[in-house]
Amino acid sequence: MTGPQPLRPDPRDPAALHDRAMDNLRFIRQTMERAAAFTAVPGWGSVAVGLTAFAAAFLAARQRSPLEWMAVWLAEAVLALALSGFAMAQKAHRSDSPLLSASGRRFALAFAPPLLAGAVLTLILYRAGLTADLAGVWLLLYGTGVATGGAFSVRVVPVMGLSFMLLGAAALFLPAWGDWAMAAGFGGLHVLFGLVIAWRYGG
Repeated sequence: MTGPQPLRPDPRDPAALHDRAMDNLRFIRQTMERAAAFTAVPGWGSVAVGLTAFAAAFLAARQRSPLEWMAVWLAEAVLALALSGFAMAQKAHRSDSPLLSASGRRFALAFAPPLLAGAVLTLILYRAGLTADLAGVWLLLYGTGVATGGAFSVRVVPVMGLSFMLLGAAALFLPAWGDWAMAAGFGGLHVLFGLVIAWRYGG
């Protein structure tokens, strides 16, 4: 004669079925969230950033000292971040998707380190009197951030990042063309790829 058997939940028990179904739905939702691309990269926001960068390039080229030149571009960087953040939030709201989803967080974590490295190198190069190299360094590291963050976004974003990187590398070898490279990169590439993103990925 066998001893008492442990009680097991009846698979037909509605509570057990509900718990299992909720676990499955949670797993599916988390898997889809991890696999989803970050689609809130703003096309029209990038166009706006490009237009302000053209204005910044025009002003910066007319400054009399490296410090004044840097001040113009740092002000442009702050403005660009504000425009991009606002446009990104608006695009996420229109598509009813959370801005800080798993893919959004991965995008931000991949995008931020090259920008922080650029901030540190800016101080070092300015202190060393190598401000002619700043254009190339900024373009190269910004492109690195866009390319690495773009790995979690739509396909055109890493292509945009690689374009910035190539332009930045060229500017490092041709520092006398730094102002033109800044205009072509932060102005031209933002407008070009912004229009592509707006056309193909909804604004």
